[in-house]
Amino acid sequence: MVDYHAANNQPSAGGVQTYMEQENDWDRDLLLDPAWEKQQRKTFTAWCNSHLRKAGTQIENIEEDFRDGLKLMLLLEVISGERLAKPERGKMRVHKINNVNKALDFIASKGVKLVSIGAEEIVDGNAKMTLGMIWTIILRFAIQDISVEETSAKEGLLLWCQRKTAPYKNVNVQNFHISWKDGLAFNALIHRHRPDLIDYDSLRKDDPVHNLNNAFEVAEKHLDIPKMLDAEDIVGTLRPDEKAIMTYVSCFYHAFSGAQKAETAANRICKVLAVNQENEQMMEDYEKLASELLEWIRRTIPWLENRTQEKTVNEMQAKQEDFRDYRCVHKPPKVQEKCQLEISFNTLQTKLRLSNRPAFMPSEGRMVSDINGAWHTLEGAEKGYEEWILSEIRRLERLEHLAEKFHQKAAIHQSWTDGKEAMLTQKDYETSTLSEVKALLRKHEAFESDLAAHQDRVEQIAAIAQELNELDYYDSASVNACCQKICDQWDVLGALTQSRKESLERTEKQLESIDELYLEYAKRAAPFNNWMEGAMEDLQDMFIVHNIEEIQGLITAHEQFKSTLSEANKEREAIQAIQAEVQKIAQSNGIKLSGGNPYTTITPESIDSKWEKAMAMVPQRDAALQEELNKQNSNDSLRATFATQANTVGAYIQAKMEEIGRISIEMNGTLEDQLTSLKDYQKNIMSYMPEINKLEGYHQLIQEALIFDNQYTAYTMEHLRVGWEQLLTTIARTINEVENQILTRDAKGISQEQLYEYRASFNHFDKKRSGQMVSDDFRALLISTGNSLGDGEFARIMGIVDPNGSGAVTFQAFIDFMSRETTDTDTADQVIASFKILAGDKNFITAEELRRELPPDQAEYCIARMAPYTGPDGAPGALDYMSFSTALYGESDL
Repeated sequence: MVDYHAANNQPSAGGVQTYMEQENDWDRDLLLDPAWEKQQRKTFTAWCNSHLRKAGTQIENIEEDFRDGLKLMLLLEVISGERLAKPERGKMRVHKINNVNKALDFIASKGVKLVSIGAEEIVDGNAKMTLGMIWTIILRFAIQDISVEETSAKEGLLLWCQRKTAPYKNVNVQNFHISWKDGLAFNALIHRHRPDLIDYDSLRKDDPVHNLNNAFEVAEKHLDIPKMLDAEDIVGTLRPDEKAIMTYVSCFYHAFSGAQKAETAANRICKVLAVNQENEQMMEDYEKLASELLEWIRRTIPWLENRTQEKTVNEMQAKQEDFRDYRCVHKPPKVQEKCQLEISFNTLQTKLRLSNRPAFMPSEGRMVSDINGAWHTLEGAEKGYEEWILSEIRRLERLEHLAEKFHQKAAIHQSWTDGKEAMLTQKDYETSTLSEVKALLRKHEAFESDLAAHQDRVEQIAAIAQELNELDYYDSASVNACCQKICDQWDVLGALTQSRKESLERTEKQLESIDELYLEYAKRAAPFNNWMEGAMEDLQDMFIVHNIEEIQGLITAHEQFKSTLSEANKEREAIQAIQAEVQKIAQSNGIKLSGGNPYTTITPESIDSKWEKAMAMVPQRDAALQEELNKQNSNDSLRATFATQANTVGAYIQAKMEEIGRISIEMNGTLEDQLTSLKDYQKNIMSYMPEINKLEGYHQLIQEALIFDNQYTAYTMEHLRVGWEQLLTTIARTINEVENQILTRDAKGISQEQLYEYRASFNHFDKKRSGQMVSDDFRALLISTGNSLGDGEFARIMGIVDPNGSGAVTFQAFIDFMSRETTDTDTADQVIASFKILAGDKNFITAEELRRELPPDQAEYCIARMAPYTGPDGAPGALDYMSFSTALYGESDL
């Protein structure tokens, strides 16, 4: 049973438990001094609220607000940092008693004897028992753990006050009642720790009310210590209540004892945050550059994948020129950006390893592998686009040739069909003589022969129209309409021909024979006439070739055609002889010929005229074929010129790729010398750029000449472009590796001799001279450095140097491991402990506390990134510093 009156006596120096036993030895039947009770009510209420506000609540009446046990249990959870049993939410007396018993059981579990304090008295609102219980809690959680020079609890707190106020005049702290009445001791404590808040020399011992109010107001405003006493109550009491004074003074002790720890913690946090801010800036720069490059690739690929067909060769050649501009102007800067992105990524990863931070994982879709994948897709689309352009140019050339051929044949056919329907529908045989009818019948037979000969031309016209449709000719509609008109007209001609034939046959029985000679002329003249028309068509036919073999094939075919002209001329003379025989017979027999040959409209004059035209076309065809042969010879020379330059450039790129592989392994001298040598080597490589541009010029001439193959070289322009870009990227990557080694050396304090030793050891065990070691060689290297490795330890080391499990260890990973083993770095636990000090041992921290303890920019950095605290002991505005600290080291998501 706690005796408030006996507790005011000076305790013996018997330790914490002795003091607690004396404080518990009190008579519950004695009444508190009314002045002391008033002071205790105010002080204990303020002390409870200083902790309850962390949970977002407070009390107004100390004996009433603790009656249901709920806020009492919450208070114990806040000040202990532990979870109590789940409270009962009922309103009945038994629920309240059970809750209070849970709180009293928790207090007892902390080694505190509760004499004569029962749950029923707390529930009944017994002020004396409630104040006694709160005093017991204050002793256990606010005063018992105070330790100063081997004294603890009350004696330790008193000794701390004496040490801190010793230098101040008019202050002599001997107890926790009379020594504090004039207020100077309170002001001296504040001035000792925060001289900027108190003008101690201006205080007068004879003005205690002013002194007390000054100390209370400063503590509440600047030290976050709530006002727990009234100056008038202390001055107006002969002897202030000791428990109230002790409670108030313990708050000063706890406020000031953590100041130095807070400063140290703040410094550590500032250091960690500065490193993290720098790394985050590099991450943001990488994300921005990666996003811009990926966006450019995203915009470019649809353009390269666009297969919108054009109508003419000129329009497609304009697209080809746009592609050439993209390849030579727009893409090269993006190649440099891609290379710089890889260099920035490698540098950032090195800095993260040196500062014991987790490896940087770019946001989804922005990994270096993602960019390389997108780049590969871009180059695939690029290659496909160039091939499509060339294919389209070929297709359009073919279409233009076919369209011209179609219209030429259609015009010839239309010319042939003109008047045929009128001729087939006339009724001339009805009034003709027998000889005239026979002549009409023979003439009709000749027409049928002519019609059959023209059937092949109609089929050719339909076939050409079909091919134009299959090749997606832009004006297929008009071609189809023209073809359909010809086919419909041809069907009409067929039907009319059959009808006229039937009519003539019906009349043939009444008519006698006709002149056989005319008939023979007609039968031979019609095929010969068709042959001449076909020959003229062939002689005027356009041709497209792409190599010497094709043009030579056309020349051979033309020579074969010329070899048949002698036989054709004999046939022409024979046909003309038939006509001459007709004239001879007529003259011999006195026959008067009325008009021309009744069986055909083909006259000897027309045959001679067409023959002369055909003979005139032969030398013209010879000249055109020879001109094309000269052009193909010129194209072949272009192929040879390009091949010579391409073979030279290809060999140069291959040699330099092998040379840079050897240089990266066999480099000597300091890292700075190696870096200088590599950059000079890079300049030497770039000096070869005019040869690349020269080759690009030859390639452009070949494309403009529409040359699509080259038997003189295995190299293509695209192959050489990729090889050149790969050479430049390999050199840049090698330079970046040396720069990262310099960064590692300077950050870790590795001497040049150590780097030599590391390089010599690495090269010795790098059996394949590839710049990488397999795991067995790496184990042998570690053993040679004096490490005795078991399988478990070696697996741990391989997890560090080869996190991707590739089975190979690079030199950079090797020196990172060797330097990391001897370097002390910050850890997430250290940062959490620092934040806990700033938060006053709470599991959360507020924005106000961060702004008070950290520089403004780093305080706002933390506030912006800390998640709200969701623990049961949280308060409004509470922030979770634990997950924030672990996120800095990659142990959880920020």
